[in-house]
Amino acid sequence: MLRFELPHAAQRILDLLEASGFEAYVVGGCVRDALFGRSPNDWDITTSAKPHEIQTVMQAEGLACIDTGIAHGTVTVLIDHEPFEVTTYRSDGDYTDGRHPDTVVFLDRVDGDLARRDFTMNAMAYNPRSGLLDPFGGQADLHAGVLRAVGDARTRFEEDALRIVRGMRFAARFGLEIEAQTSRAIHELRHLLDRVSVERIWVELSGLLCGAHAVSVLREYADVVFQIIPQLEPEFEFDQHNNFHKFDVWEHTLHALEAAPAGMDATVRFALLLHDIGKPHCLTFDEKGRGHAYGHEKVGEPIAKDVCRKFKLSRAERETVAYLVRWHMFSIPDTKKSMRRFLLKHGPERAQQLFAIRRCDKAGLGWEQPPDSPLNIAFAKAEILMDEQLNAQPVFGVRDLAVGGCDLMELGVPQGPQVGQVLNELLQAVVDGDVENDRDALIASAKKLL
Repeated sequence: MLRFELPHAAQRILDLLEASGFEAYVVGGCVRDALFGRSPNDWDITTSAKPHEIQTVMQAEGLACIDTGIAHGTVTVLIDHEPFEVTTYRSDGDYTDGRHPDTVVFLDRVDGDLARRDFTMNAMAYNPRSGLLDPFGGQADLHAGVLRAVGDARTRFEEDALRIVRGMRFAARFGLEIEAQTSRAIHELRHLLDRVSVERIWVELSGLLCGAHAVSVLREYADVVFQIIPQLEPEFEFDQHNNFHKFDVWEHTLHALEAAPAGMDATVRFALLLHDIGKPHCLTFDEKGRGHAYGHEKVGEPIAKDVCRKFKLSRAERETVAYLVRWHMFSIPDTKKSMRRFLLKHGPERAQQLFAIRRCDKAGLGWEQPPDSPLNIAFAKAEILMDEQLNAQPVFGVRDLAVGGCDLMELGVPQGPQVGQVLNELLQAVVDGDVENDRDALIASAKKLL
């Protein structure tokens, strides 16, 4: 019989419920992850006990309970400040909003509860005494690398359209092939996503973008991506008419994403997804018939902002995405002075993000670049220069100067805008390498300026 270890707190909840005459299992994602050999983030529990019975059992042992979703049968039990969701077996009524059941009916048997879940790999329950309950073949699907909806796929997605993007996220995260009927339903019912809150879609989409197999999913389900972000659809099969690019704009974007390092966060990946969103709107041709998208980064910036606003991203996230789209075509610095100016203009964090985007953009060209190609040489040199500057005592603003406003006023600079002007001139002199960031040297330079 299959066995795996449960956290002490989760086991305690099962034991307390069973000692009171109820059935109880860990269920869903935690079982899936345990079978995958991963450490589950959350341990959810399903039980035959009704919500008030869950509370009675737990409170009798001095455990705090929170009515997080009691109308749907869920009570959160706190053990050593760690939350565990405990939910009564249930079946769901109609989903008139395409997201939440209008009603729920509490059940006495766990198999009915598993039947309402989204995918077979999430429709498994486990108890150390009775073993694994797997009525829909979730374990076999996991071993075969298949994502399959429980029962009728159309019904599952019509109940909750967010499952469409969630399924894509699972496929991207675990490298699963989406089963044929499930895949067909995803394509055919993608329009239902218009009824789902953008915040929930963003959670799933950002997780998808961070998946190791994100690109194959985005390629296979491009129509779903365009349903969510219609501003990207003009990229699809958009010929760039330039031998510098091997792919159309959409394929170029996917190849750029494929080159993203594992540590790149979701916001920067999203900027990479949108980085060429302006290209289809500004294609021009030269006298030889070659296509160019001059200024596409400027055209793309407001489009990217609109997309970010649609998803209600935080201000910081919106600013990051828009900034990276706007400046991703920067000139690669090739001297210490130009690198210092680059770092001063963008700041160290943005500068490193821009270089990450640009590396991926280069990879997305589709042509093998030999190590001694001009582009690779320029990148290698720039990366060395950046490392040198970041490891030196960096100066990225007037706050990093060895003098301040008070020092200048002591020299006779009148309080007000002129102090800032002199500080900025000193900053530029330091960045250009004309003056050391040393108090005496800066004071001497300030006296010359005066």
